[in-house]
Amino acid sequence: MSSIRLQQVFQKALGIPADMIRDDLQYNSIKEWDSVGHMTLVAEIESSFEIMLDTDEILGMSSFAKAREILQNHGIQCDA
Repeated sequence: MSSIRLQQVFQKALGIPADMIRDDLQYNSIKEWDSVGHMTLVAEIESSFEIMLDTDEILGMSSFAKAREILQNHGIQCDA
């Protein structure tokens, strides 16, 4: 369930279609996920999941798969 929600967050924050969101989607691999898109994504994740990401997590969130892993570290179950 949370993995679908995370997909929706990526769609909203980056303005991309669902079919682009896969585990291998990486930061700077598409024009929408640049530094500005990254900060928009961080804000949307924090708001949607009611968490605060620390600096290491923000800098380390380099892919959709890594974002899911970070959420799991916050106790939010995200199945692949």
